[in-house]
Amino acid sequence: MAKYKGPVCRLCRREGEKLFLKGTRCMTEKCAIERRSYPPGQHGQGRHRASEYSAQLREKQKLRRIYGLQERQFRGVFGRAERRTGITGEHLLKLLECRLDNVVYRLGFASSRKEARQIVNHGHLLVNGRKTDIPSYTVKAGDVVEVRPRSREILSIQSALEAVEGRGIPAWLERDQAAFTGTVRGIPTKEEIVLPVNEQLIVELYSR
Repeated sequence: MAKYKGPVCRLCRREGEKLFLKGTRCMTEKCAIERRSYPPGQHGQGRHRASEYSAQLREKQKLRRIYGLQERQFRGVFGRAERRTGITGEHLLKLLECRLDNVVYRLGFASSRKEARQIVNHGHLLVNGRKTDIPSYTVKAGDVVEVRPRSREILSIQSALEAVEGRGIPAWLERDQAAFTGTVRGIPTKEEIVLPVNEQLIVELYSR
């Protein structure tokens, strides 16, 4: 599967807003959006004709990039959301938000979702006492996510915990910083998932 290895700041500039893909750097004046708020490339400052399709595509790309998924992965998550009873857009956001790598990021054990995915892949996490190294693992209400004892001295995890106070922890999660654990209090509601995305446009795009 193809993997994007270029500068992630270009992705934020392409979408025209901060996607917080680079952790604490996004909070500083070094953020690319602060310095160059126009799209990358030689035609970035030119005029672009907007259309209904382009608006839908941009919303899909924005959400996909926020969570760091490839197109095939994203389509798979959308398919699961579509098969559920209720509002597809809301189910899509909930499924993405309940991914283990996102929960690790939300709990403050990583400064970005990309870093969280690496922590999970390298086996530094336990879910309900069992080693879990699958970033796409879907957490459930009552699950306990814990940094393994031997991994608690990792500098990136400690640095992320020190910086997390600036962005806070969502109400559907609870963290015990001293114990390096986090508990999923419940599945997040639509109101608790604060993202700069119109999920209905994504549903319309895949319904074309």
